[in-house]
Amino acid sequence: MSGLRDYQEQAADFAYANDRTLILAKVGAGKTAIALTVMRDMLKDGIVKRWLVVAPKRVCLDTWPTEARLWAKSLTLNVAVGAPGVRKSAIMRPSDVVVINYDSLQWLAEKFPNLHEYFDGVVFDELTRLKNPSGKRFKAFLSIVEHINIRIGMTGSFTSNGLEDVFGQVKIIDQSRLGRSKGAFLQRYFWSADPKMGDWIPRPGSLDKIMERIKPITFLLESKEYADTLPPLQVIEMKCQMDDRKPYDEMKKNFVLEFGATQISAINAGVVTQKLRQLASGFVYESVSRPNPSAPGKFIINKTPHWFSYHKFELLENLLDENQHENTLIFYQYQEELAELQRRYPKAQTLDDKNAVDRWNAGGIPLLLAHPDSAQYGLNLQHGGSAIVFMSLPRSLTNFEHAIGRLHRSGQKHAVRVYCLMAERTIDDLVLTALHDKRSISEIAIQSLKSF
Repeated sequence: MSGLRDYQEQAADFAYANDRTLILAKVGAGKTAIALTVMRDMLKDGIVKRWLVVAPKRVCLDTWPTEARLWAKSLTLNVAVGAPGVRKSAIMRPSDVVVINYDSLQWLAEKFPNLHEYFDGVVFDELTRLKNPSGKRFKAFLSIVEHINIRIGMTGSFTSNGLEDVFGQVKIIDQSRLGRSKGAFLQRYFWSADPKMGDWIPRPGSLDKIMERIKPITFLLESKEYADTLPPLQVIEMKCQMDDRKPYDEMKKNFVLEFGATQISAINAGVVTQKLRQLASGFVYESVSRPNPSAPGKFIINKTPHWFSYHKFELLENLLDENQHENTLIFYQYQEELAELQRRYPKAQTLDDKNAVDRWNAGGIPLLLAHPDSAQYGLNLQHGGSAIVFMSLPRSLTNFEHAIGRLHRSGQKHAVRVYCLMAERTIDDLVLTALHDKRSISEIAIQSLKSF
C-alpha cells in the first residue's frame, strides 16, 4: 500500500484484513488517507464493489473529494449532499464511492431500505456522530446496515465525553462485541450514581474489560507513532480581568441580573451555568419567547445581547499586536462574539466566505473566524497559519481537540500555539478543568487498550 507512512500502512493492512474495523487516531494522523487506500485496494481485489462513506457535511463537501484526488485517483466519487433529488441522483449514478452526511441517514433508510443492493462496504468518518444508540438516525441506519459486512469506523475522540460513548460506536460496527442493548451494557459495566438523572459511573475494572472486548477489531494509532510528522503544540492560558465583575457575581449569587429596566433570570442551575459562560465573555443574552403562529405549541426565541465588558477583545488586540498580526484562526462560541469580531475586524473572513479555505491556505486571510461546530471535522487549514485563539472554550472535548486539529496536523511546518482567553475567577477555569478531565478518560481508555 504505497504512498502511506509506516504507521498508516499498518492501519490500512489491519483494516484490509478485517471485515469490521475501528481505527482510533487523533486528528492529523491521516485517517482519510488510510481509509481511501483500503477502499481502493478492496475495490481492485473485488472484496468490495461499491463504498458508502458517512461523514459530517463539510467533510463530505471539502475533505473527501480533495483527499480522493490525492490518495486514490482511480476512484470515482459522488457527493450525496443537498436536496433529496441531488442525494438520490448521486446514489443512483455509477461510481466507486458515494459520500453522504450523517443528517441524511434517516432519509437514506427510508428511501433505500435495501441499501446492501447498492453498497457492500461502508466507512464512518468521525464515528462519534453515532454514539447515541437511542437516536432516530442511529436506529434507522442500523436497520439497513446490518446486511453490509465490510464496515470501517474512524474517530479521534472515542471516549471524549465518557466511557458510555463507546457502546453506540461499537454497535454500529460490530454489535457482537458489546451486545445489542445499551441497558444491559450499562448494567454490566457501570453502576447508577443517580437513577433519576441517568448518571452512570464505570465499575472498577470495567474499562479494561470493555477495551479487551473490542481489541480484536481495533487499531490504535498513538500520537508518538506519528509525532515526527507533527510540529510542537503549545496550549497557552491567557487571563484577563473583567471591567466590571458585578453582573457576573450577581448572577452567580442570585440567579437574577438587572440591566436598567431589563431583568434577566435563570430558572435553574443549568441555565445559570450558561449565563455565567456568557458573562465571562463580557455579555449576556436576554431571551424572550413568544408563540410561533405557524407552528402551534412551538415558540420563537429572540435573543438580545447586553454588553458590560470587552476584556477578552482588548486582550485579543494586545495578542495580535504582540504576534505582529500573523495569520490567526479565531474560534468564537457565541454569535454575539462573532458580531463583535466582525465589527472590530471588518476584513476578517469566515468559513462561509467564498473560497475561504483555499485563500486561507494560500496565506491570504490574516483573520479567519470559525465556530468549533462548523470547523471541527476534516478541514485542512494547516498551510495558512499556526496560531489559534479561543474567545470562549467549548464544553465538548471533541470540539476542542478537533478545532485545534485544523492547524495541528500533518503538513504544518511551524509550532502551533493555542491561546485560550479566560476571565479570571470565573467559570472559564471550570470549563478548562472539565476539558482536562475528559481528556484523561480518553488517555486511560487508550492505555488500557494497549495493555492487553
